[in-house]
Amino acid sequence: MEYPHDTPLTRKNKHLSPYERGQIKLLYDQGRTAYAIAKILGRAQNTIRNELARGTVEQIKDKKHVMIYYPDSGQRAYERSKKSCCPRYKILQCERFINHVVSRVRSKKHSLDAVVGQAKTKKLFLADEMVCTKTLYNYVEQGLLPIRNIDLPLKVRRKTRSSGIRRNKRILGTSIEERPCQVNDRTEFGHWEIDTVIGMKTKGEAVLLTLTERKTREKIIRKLPEKSAEAVMDSLQDLARTAGGLFPVVFISITADNGSEFSDLALLEERLGPKVYFAHPYRSGERGTNEVHNGLIRRFIPKGKSLSDYSAASLERIQQWCNSLPRKVLGYQTPHEAFLAELAALSFA
Repeated sequence: MEYPHDTPLTRKNKHLSPYERGQIKLLYDQGRTAYAIAKILGRAQNTIRNELARGTVEQIKDKKHVMIYYPDSGQRAYERSKKSCCPRYKILQCERFINHVVSRVRSKKHSLDAVVGQAKTKKLFLADEMVCTKTLYNYVEQGLLPIRNIDLPLKVRRKTRSSGIRRNKRILGTSIEERPCQVNDRTEFGHWEIDTVIGMKTKGEAVLLTLTERKTREKIIRKLPEKSAEAVMDSLQDLARTAGGLFPVVFISITADNGSEFSDLALLEERLGPKVYFAHPYRSGERGTNEVHNGLIRRFIPKGKSLSDYSAASLERIQQWCNSLPRKVLGYQTPHEAFLAELAALSFA
């Protein structure tokens, strides 16, 4: 048979080259069909048919009008089409949305994805008036927006960490391995992670006590006079007095690391009721929710900065910003909106 019944290995996503167009010309002039040429060149037959149609022009021979395929004509038609096939920037058509993004990133310090997600969720713009998160990041890389990578803190601080459990530190109480599945998978409200944020590494320096609710990502920030177990317990007892009857319902469990400032947390179970779990030593990823939110605090309070310089009002503003940041994991709700929804559900339970 003239043509074998095997399927050639086609070059996917590759355009015809000038050399291949020359081959098409020679084979076509020999009387080969588009199907035969495709088999010989290892191309799809529709590719050959489209090329023959694109490069065929009308000529006059012996006073007759004839249609002849020319490789040069096919190449010129291809180059004309290629000039208009690239994607067009929508930045001018979406100027109002772009201004909204820049304003949010600068004034509220929101991430690009948080701004896009909230705009979609709350229907602030029509679909054709917006661009996606990836496009916004492309615009930043190309210098098309008045935003730089340094304005996007999470983008410049990604780094990998080695894994492994070090065994040379004692777990202070009930291990995180005993924590129920409804806590681990975040299906139940009222389970918190606790940590401290330090400024200057000086004895007796003030620190921040931070608590983050695992399901809603609601953040509580309290300033402690020093990093000690006594200061932590005093702050939690004050929080319990403020919450009143809601405390045992809203604070079902607390997960901590094995720092010395949390050595008295086991007493919290006896006095106030919430179950206390301790992560494995040197495994901050087991309290990832709180660690991520502590990273948000670092946008305002860099390492090495004395916390004595920050008033209660300043810390309240930081807490409010964290709780008003739209989160993708919450369907672009803010943590405070999600927290209030859970409280409302409790009142109707």
